[in-house]
Amino acid sequence: MTNLHKKLMVTVAAAAVTTLAIAGSAHAEPKTNLLHQWHSGSNAEAINVLGTMFEEKGGSWKQTAIPGHTSNTIARLRADVISGNPPSAVQLKGPEIGEWAKTGLTADLNALAEEENWETVVAPELVSVMKPHGTWVASPMNIHRIDWMWASKSAMDAIGAEELPKTWDEFNVLAEQMAEKGIVPVAHGGQDWIDGTLFEIVVQGISTDLFRKAFIELDLEALNSPEMVAAFDQLRKMVGWMDPAFPGRGWEEPLNMMAKGEAGFYFHGDWAIGTMNAAGYEYGKDYLCAGAPMNSGEPGYILNSDSVVFFKQSDPEFIEGQKMMASLIMSPDFQKVFNVAKGSIPARMDVELGDEFNPCQQLNLVDLKNAAEAGTVVRSMAHNMAVPEKFRKAMFTVISEFITSDMSSEDAAQKMAEAVINEY
Repeated sequence: MTNLHKKLMVTVAAAAVTTLAIAGSAHAEPKTNLLHQWHSGSNAEAINVLGTMFEEKGGSWKQTAIPGHTSNTIARLRADVISGNPPSAVQLKGPEIGEWAKTGLTADLNALAEEENWETVVAPELVSVMKPHGTWVASPMNIHRIDWMWASKSAMDAIGAEELPKTWDEFNVLAEQMAEKGIVPVAHGGQDWIDGTLFEIVVQGISTDLFRKAFIELDLEALNSPEMVAAFDQLRKMVGWMDPAFPGRGWEEPLNMMAKGEAGFYFHGDWAIGTMNAAGYEYGKDYLCAGAPMNSGEPGYILNSDSVVFFKQSDPEFIEGQKMMASLIMSPDFQKVFNVAKGSIPARMDVELGDEFNPCQQLNLVDLKNAAEAGTVVRSMAHNMAVPEKFRKAMFTVISEFITSDMSSEDAAQKMAEAVINEY
C-alpha cells in the first residue's frame, strides 16, 4: 500500500462517518458491481477509494475492470445487456450516456437528485450530460481538464526560459531551443487516443470556433478547412520533436520522461497529477503546468468528466446499492477525496479546494471559471464527451496515420472529413 493510499484510507474512514445517509429497506443489503476501465496505477487507486467508502457505509462492493479503451468497456456492456444481465453501475461518459438513456434501460435517479439538490450544485456544463432527456441517470465524479501543458523544470532551466509559452509560435521557439540542447522537446505516447488527445489540444489552440465546428458539430467544411490544415502543420512540427521510440508507447512513460527532464513538454490530461504524486515528483521542482497555448489569447478549457451510469435492476439489493453509490459519489467528502487522488477537480461547484489539492488543480478551477466566463469551454472529442464513438474512432485513425507517416496536412484534413462522412 502506498503512502498516498494510506492517507486516503484515513480520510475515507473519517469521511464515511459524515456521508449522507440513504433511505432504503431495512432488509436489503446494498450491493454493486461497478464496470469500469481503471485497472492500474493512480486510476485504480482512486476507484478503490469509492469501494472502501461503499463498504464503510455497509454495502457489498464488487468491481469489474476492463483494461484498455472505453470501447472495450462498451463492448462488455453491450454483451451483458444482450444476455439480459445489465450491470448495475457502469463508468461511461458524454454522448454514450444519452444514447443508453434512449434505450429505456437506465435507472431514474430524479427523486434522489431532487432530495440532494444536484441541479444547483453540479457544474452547469455537466447537468445536461448526466440528465439527458430530463432524467438523471448518472452521477458525475469529477471534472478533468484535457488541454494541459506539462513542462520539465530542468529543461526550462536548461534553455533559460522563465515563462511557459502562451501561443504555438512561442512554444515552437522554446521547443527548437531544447532540441539544440539535446533535450527531446515533446514527449509522446504512440496510441490512437493519445494521438487524438494531442491533436485536439492543438486544434483548440488554433481556434475554439474551429474546435466546436469540427469536433462537436462535425461540420465537414471545418474539418477540411485552411485552419484545420494549419492545425496539422503544427502537429507535424511537434512530431518532428518527438523521440523515435514513441510508437506503441503508453501515456505514463512519456510523463516520466518529462518529469525526469529527458523531455521538455508533455500534453495530456490532469490524471497525470495522480501518477506524478505517486511517483514522488514535485510541482515547481520537477515539473510545471499551464493551460496549453492559445493563439487567440483567450482562456482555453477542454472538459472531460468521469461518471457512473446506473442501469435498471430488479434485485432490491442492487437497487439499494445504486442509491447508495449515487449519493456517495455526489457527497462532498467523496468528491474531495477522489479528486485529490485522481488529479481532477470536483464536479460539485460548492466544494472548496483545500491545501491537499495540487497547485495545478487549484489553477484548473481558476481557469475553468475564466473559460466559462469567456464562453470557451468545450467538451473533449478525444475523451468521449463530444461525438459518438464511431466518429471519434474515424478521426483517430486519420490522426494516427498522419503522425506515423509523411502524409501532407492538406491530405489529412480531407481524409478526416471523408472519414466522418463515411460514418453517417
